[in-house]
Formats: sequence, structure tokens, C-alpha cells
Amino acid sequence: MLAIVLPRTQGIPTPAEIAGKKNAGDKWNDSTIKLILINPHYAGDLVQNRTTTVSVTSKKRKKVDLEKQIIIKGTHEAIIPREVFNTVQQQMKIRTKFITAPKKHLFTNVLYCADCGKGMWYRSNRKGYICGNYARHGKRACSSHCIEEDLLKDTILTDIQEFVKQIDKEQYLKQLEAQTKKSKQNLQKQLSKLDKQIDLIKSRKRKYINMLAEEIISHEDYRENVEANNIELAELVEKKNELQTAIESEQTVDNLEQLKQELLQFLDFDELTPEILHRLVNRIDVKVDGIPKIHYRFSAPKIE
Repeated sequence: MLAIVLPRTQGIPTPAEIAGKKNAGDKWNDSTIKLILINPHYAGDLVQNRTTTVSVTSKKRKKVDLEKQIIIKGTHEAIIPREVFNTVQQQMKIRTKFITAPKKHLFTNVLYCADCGKGMWYRSNRKGYICGNYARHGKRACSSHCIEEDLLKDTILTDIQEFVKQIDKEQYLKQLEAQTKKSKQNLQKQLSKLDKQIDLIKSRKRKYINMLAEEIISHEDYRENVEANNIELAELVEKKNELQTAIESEQTVDNLEQLKQELLQFLDFDELTPEILHRLVNRIDVKVDGIPKIHYRFSAPKIE
């Protein structure tokens, strides 16, 4: 049987780390490893005409079909033995043909690790979910944060039952109104702060363009800085979208009766469906001890 030792398990630095790039990650991506496994260069072959430009007016490139590529075998010393390289290609074809994509489960895209922020992956042998970072990169990235699916279902059902019991109380209505007002003010402050950060990054990108035009920095430095800024900008925009969603989902007293009717309908169901889950729950963070923190799409202050 062919065994391949992956670089991510051996502490081997990533290409970005070796190149000394800013914001270089210490974890190997699956796509990077795949590119190495399918590249004939590592088996001693010279491959030309692998990509071509889309058009004369564009710098974008597209992959050339294998039969149109120019392959000259044995031009240099191989890093990977020929027989190993050929076996890998055969195994990848078999896996591509017979292995289906992982099935999405109930809490996919809702359940996240509270420490690293990555999505949780379902594991049938655990009857629940583990941290996706841990599943992919092991203990050096995070810990398992394991939680059973049935526990999540029971917890949500219990929360809803308790909430319905309190929803008619006058004390609850007053507390709900005060909490909603405070929560919205806090969210608006966070949103304003994010807008300032986003404007700052956009201004910084314009500055790099001017520095490039005046030849103060090289094209390589420009690309690295812009790439780092784009990553930071994408994260901030994602946070902004989450905040806007949270603001829109803040419950008010005016539509409390509508929410109550929906929750009562929910209690009539024997099973938690994806539609009901996404209607009631915005996000779930799982702590290292497996305890979930559920962020509902409605305010639920504690009633003594």
C-alpha cells in the first residue's frame, strides 16, 4: 500500500513561510499539496505550455488541456520516484471517481469552534461534531471541542420551552425592551468602528497604488501589501455583514406575539429541521469543554 507522509504532520514550513511573505500561514492547504502531487516536474519531467493567457488584453491565464502540453521526460533529477508519482496519479483518479463529497449535516455552517473560529465537522463515530481545524491539522492547530448532535437538539428544545413560559410575563416584556435597546446601541457602535477600519484599509490600498506609480515600492512589494490588505478587508466585511444581520434580527416588543406563535409551532415538531434551526439560531460556538453557546435570532433575557 502506498503511504504518503504529508508535510502538515511533519512540521515542514509552508512555501509562503520559506518565501518570507507577510501573514504567511504555518498550515499546508489541501490545494497546495494536490498541486505538488500532480506536478510532473517533481518526477524529473519538464512541462511547457501548461497555461496560456485568456486574451491579449488580459493578464489572466487558463489551464491548457493535457494533450496540448509539451512534456519532455527525464530532463533533471527527480525528487519523487517515477513509480511513486505514477501510483499517486492512479490513486487520485480512483478517489475522484468513487469518493463522494462529505454530506452536510444539520448544524453545518451554524456550529463553530469558540477558540479558533473554524466550522465544526460531523463525525459519525462520535455521533456529533469536532473542530474543523483540529480535524484537518491536528493538535498543533486546535483541540477537538467535541459535541454530540443530540445534545444540541435537546438544548435548543429546552431553551425554547423555557422561553415560551416567560414570554407572557410583564417583567419579561420590560426586560426585553431594555435589553434590545442596549444591544442595538452596542451593535451600532461596533458597526461604526468597522466602517472606520474598512475606510482606513481602502485608503491604505490607494496609498500603495500611488507608491507603485512613483516607483517607491516594487511590484512584488505592492502585490504582497495589497494581498494582505485584501485578506484583512474581507474579514472586516464579513464581520460587518454579521453585525448587520444581528441588528436586523433583534427582537422588538411589537413583533413578540408573532415570534411566540412561531415558537409554539416549533414545539409541535418532533424533529429539529434545518428550516426551523436557521429561523431560530444565528450561530453556535462550542467551548473546549464541549459546552455550546447558542446565539438565538431573538433576545431572551434571564427571568428570575
